Amino acid sequence: MAKYALFFTLKGETVAHAMEHPSDRTAAVGRAAEAAGGKLEAYYWMLGDRDGFVIVDMPDSTAAAAVSLAVGSTGAFDHLATHELFDATEVNELLAKAKGIKAQYSPP
Repeated sequence: MAKYALFFTLKGETVAHAMEHPSDRTAAVGRAAEAAGGKLEAYYWMLGDRDGFVIVDMPDSTAAAAVSLAVGSTGAFDHLATHELFDATEVNELLAKAKGIKAQYSPP
């Protein structure tokens, strides 16, 4: 399975609702990942320009996109971005593939 990071920023009204009605968001996010055949690996809140991110293992990019669309459709987020993650052991393979493509590419 591939890993994906979903970065999010909640709307103000979403935060206000959460303060009044706390809930286990880890469980909710885990259920969403499982519904698409995946698994929640981590769920973090953070400081900075985003409120947090989750890391999920998903069967493929279609499943990751489906979760992102489903969650985004709730209207609870100002920002939601999904990024596929590559393990450091995959970098050399990616670089070799890029080198082969670069040899075939001519810039405009």
